[in-house]
Amino acid sequence: MQPACVPVNIHYRDGEYYIGPAARFEAVTGKGAKTHRCEAKYMTLLGKKGLVVGIANLDSVAYGCAKAFRRDGAELAITYLNAKAEPHVHPLGEELKTAIIAPLDVRVPGQLEAVFDRVKNEWGRLDFVLHSIAFAPRDDLHGRLIDSSAEGFAMAMDVSCHSFVRMAKLAEPLMDDGGCLLTMSYYGAVKVSENYGLMGPVKAALESCVRYMAAEMGPKRIRVNAVSPGPMRTRAASGIKDFEALMERAAARVPEGRLATIEDVGNLAAFLVSDGARSITGNTAYVDAGYHTTS
Repeated sequence: MQPACVPVNIHYRDGEYYIGPAARFEAVTGKGAKTHRCEAKYMTLLGKKGLVVGIANLDSVAYGCAKAFRRDGAELAITYLNAKAEPHVHPLGEELKTAIIAPLDVRVPGQLEAVFDRVKNEWGRLDFVLHSIAFAPRDDLHGRLIDSSAEGFAMAMDVSCHSFVRMAKLAEPLMDDGGCLLTMSYYGAVKVSENYGLMGPVKAALESCVRYMAAEMGPKRIRVNAVSPGPMRTRAASGIKDFEALMERAAARVPEGRLATIEDVGNLAAFLVSDGARSITGNTAYVDAGYHTTS
């Protein structure tokens, strides 16, 4: 098991930092190279490999999580939705020094399998997966639940919920030594949230899947959890009707007087995929500055 705090060497050379266990880079020498030995505050994910699904831009919750994973020493694979999204995501992948950047639209047959095949071929294993994608057709999202179309409801369930189940099945054979699966939920899963519409039942189904998957995968030491952020300004959330007004009301009523950030979510996610959270599974963890306590 990786200890919570380990001695590491942090090397700076040619404008870049290189991080590794204390004994790994002792031979690094030469002009312009510096080696700093320190007792790391983070590095709790050193040696772990993770797949992050759902980065769209700098404001994405998935990007906040990816930054925290990388800060704590993990090696990452990330995905982008399509060719339109790639120019926004690829530079972030380069910044994070990701080993794999691949297209993934879970609605396209074969794309999800292709991502996991690449992970298997290049890494041979996987320690954690972050699922941070959701979608509903605009007309169905903005209308009443009882007016939603069967097609729209099915698409929202497939992209936002069942894709997590599919990822779990593909990740399982790559987690021989255990691992962690994380997904993103919302308070609308347990309480009626204004203008959240059909996504409330979809997120409720997602949280239920988390509990059942945790029970099914526990014997293989694979943990499954959901993180429930409060309202925040992301591309996905901006599709909610009257979003800005909702944000203002939310900020006014939370106990801390502020809304959570993607960095807050990332810090929690990094803990949950670490060995320090080895006894936490089947759980939905709120990171919302107390928003869920006020309704």
